[in-house]
Amino acid sequence: MTAPIRVVMAKPGLDGHDRGAKVVARAMRDAGIEVIYTGLHQTPAQIVDAAIQEDADIIGLSVLSGAHLTLFAEVMDLLKAAGADDIVVFGGGIIPDDDISTLERMGVARIFTPGTPTQAIVDWVEDHVKKD
Repeated sequence: MTAPIRVVMAKPGLDGHDRGAKVVARAMRDAGIEVIYTGLHQTPAQIVDAAIQEDADIIGLSVLSGAHLTLFAEVMDLLKAAGADDIVVFGGGIIPDDDISTLERMGVARIFTPGTPTQAIVDWVEDHVKKD
């Protein structure tokens, strides 16, 4: 039997709207993925620490505040500094199309925009985190 995929779902920064993150977290849980939801107003350092402590395979960030470039960059830098850059990072929220390629160049594996079906996110997570 293989261990379930472990996801840390987080709301970095000052954004206080977490309905989307909770909907995605529930869809992943329903699919058998272990989800650790860190709650609102997390710093990038808190998110990376949680992912390392929880032995997460993947981090999902939900950003609606417009600070996505700064927040994602800091998470990616902290993962690298901690030697944990094997943890896959994906995100979603209100992110302009022009910024998605910038985030991908930073190493963010995927950005999901509003209206993405939750099953598409679950399928992507399952396809991109293979458990032995």
